[in-house]
Amino acid sequence: MKLSEEAEKILTQLAKQPTKLGDLRNIAKAIKKNHKLAQELWLTKNFYARLLGILVMDKKLLTEDVISDLINDIDQHEQAEKLQLIDWLMANQLTKDKNNIGLIESWKNNPSSLKRRVYWYHQARLRWVGQSPPPNSAELISEIENKIETEPEEVQWAMNFTAAWIGVFEKKYRSSCVALGERTGLFKGEMVSKGCTPNYLPDFIAIESKKRGI
Repeated sequence: MKLSEEAEKILTQLAKQPTKLGDLRNIAKAIKKNHKLAQELWLTKNFYARLLGILVMDKKLLTEDVISDLINDIDQHEQAEKLQLIDWLMANQLTKDKNNIGLIESWKNNPSSLKRRVYWYHQARLRWVGQSPPPNSAELISEIENKIETEPEEVQWAMNFTAAWIGVFEKKYRSSCVALGERTGLFKGEMVSKGCTPNYLPDFIAIESKKRGI
């Protein structure tokens, strides 16, 4: 594959030094929207080039088929890269478009574990950003209780994160969410960086509720 001069220049730039996500945002800010360049960067299969490509994609050109192709490509990366790419795609592109939000909301039972992760992470974000919780919390808790222990790790985390924020913001479900964490034991004893909230549901809900005085 022959790259354009601009794409070659960017790849050289990315290879020169350890790349941080903030660096990619600065590069993307200078590029602005450039879907053709995004496609070139994506085809390199380079992790950082793909992260940058996501930032400069045109969301209007992300059809359902294109999104599925992107997610299939992401699924070929090793686990840490895979999770960074799918979460980056969700936050920087998929949730920025009404049609794509509708698509996300159809992914709860999708065969792709990455699409299911996006569904659950989106449900968590709807609560965590401080909006009034959507009216589907009871349904989600029931689904999480029934399925979380059989889901792959990438989906478990997102389901757990949704239960965590439901437990923080909706007191009537708090005891159910705490009990869920106690029953499954997911993330119990997990070491987290200083200032970060543990994912274990009883601890997460207690800490984040106290922070907000709720």
